[in-house]
Amino acid sequence: MTMKLIILDRDGVINQDSDAFIKSPDEWQAIPGALEAIARLNQNGYRVVVASNQSGVARALFDMSMLNAIHQKMHAQAQAVGATIDAIFFCPHAAIDSCDCRKPKPGMLHEIAQRLKVNLKGVPTVGDSLRDLQAGYVAGCAPYLVLTGKGGQTLAAGGLPPGSQVFADLPAVVDNLLRRTPDVA
Repeated sequence: MTMKLIILDRDGVINQDSDAFIKSPDEWQAIPGALEAIARLNQNGYRVVVASNQSGVARALFDMSMLNAIHQKMHAQAQAVGATIDAIFFCPHAAIDSCDCRKPKPGMLHEIAQRLKVNLKGVPTVGDSLRDLQAGYVAGCAPYLVLTGKGGQTLAAGGLPPGSQVFADLPAVVDNLLRRTPDVA
């Protein structure tokens, strides 16, 4: 059986986004229903991986220990509702660093594929910004835009990759995926 995988952006998909960045665990607030949606994915055999640009590290808005503390809160709140986030991949660089891991470049997604030994063709990738969808599309993933976070602005701006699907939020994406994916006994 092949592994069922989904790749989620963090800010604006799982938690409330902020133009001022999420700089501490106190500022990290789950979007209602998002963690429960992850639990439903887990219950249906999905491995859930987060892929997130975190340029606040390069900008010195927070350091790695603070980023780890934010992720510990996310894991703890996920576990409290029966959800598991299998891995978190992030790019700590600023746009000017021109690294390969910062979305819209697909480097972070290629690293996920390499580490998990999976082909990303058709793997759902969920984001609220064009760069999330572009990185997923280039890596062969199926792009899903959520209208939480910056999703409304992203949709209004247009230019989504071919085949992009648009949903209100992560629970709506999960409803769609689980409707078309038969449960594995």
